[in-house]
Amino acid sequence: MWSVALDGRGVKLPGGTPLRVRSGALADAIAQEWDAAGATVGGTFSPLDLPLTRIAGTMIERIAPNRSGAIDLLAAYADADLLSYRAGPLPDPLLAGRQAAAWGPWIDWAREHHALDLPITTGVMPLPRDPARERAARAVLATRGDAALAALGVAVPALGSLVLGLALADGRLDAAEATALATLDDEAQLDVWGDDPEARARLATIARDVTDAARFMALADA
Repeated sequence: MWSVALDGRGVKLPGGTPLRVRSGALADAIAQEWDAAGATVGGTFSPLDLPLTRIAGTMIERIAPNRSGAIDLLAAYADADLLSYRAGPLPDPLLAGRQAAAWGPWIDWAREHHALDLPITTGVMPLPRDPARERAARAVLATRGDAALAALGVAVPALGSLVLGLALADGRLDAAEATALATLDDEAQLDVWGDDPEARARLATIARDVTDAARFMALADA
C-alpha cells in the first residue's frame, strides 16, 4: 500500500481514514494534484481541484465497506441506460439514424460480452424494471475491484449509461469517445438551435468527470 503525505504528514480522508492506495502511480498522481492545488493563487482550492483524491476517498470509505450497495446503485442504470432511449423516426429521422448507428453496436457488445440485454424504446415513459437484467448487471459489476467501482460511480452517472461505463472500464472506449457517444443528443440539439453557454458548460462537466474516472482506473492498474 502507498500512502500520500503532505509536509511529512499522511493525508486523511473526511471520515478520518488514512489515504492509502495500492498503486504507486496513483499515489504519485494524487500527491501531484495536491501540490498543484496548493500552488493556486492564495492557496485556496476546492474539491473539484482534487478529482483523484475524491474518487480514492469514495473507494476507501464507501466502496470497500459496502461493495454490494455500490453495485446495486450502478446496476440500476441497466434499467435506464441512455442507449435504450431513442428518438422516433417521424419527429427526427436524422437523429434516430445517428443514434442507431452510434449506439447499436454498443447494445450488441453489452449483450455479447456481458450478457446485458438492453431494450430499445422510442417512448417518453421510463422502461419497467427487469430483475433479470439487474441480476446480469450486478454479476458483471461484482467482478470489478473497488477502484473500478469507485471510478464507475463517477463515469456511469456522467454518461447516463452503464454500457458506456463498462466499455470505458474495459478499454474499448477512451474518455473522449465515451463522452461523444453520451452527448450525441445534446450535440444534435446544439446543431439545430445554436450554441448555448449553459449547455456547453454542462457538456464540459461531463467530459471532465469521464476523463477523471478513466484516468483513475488507468493509474489504479498501473
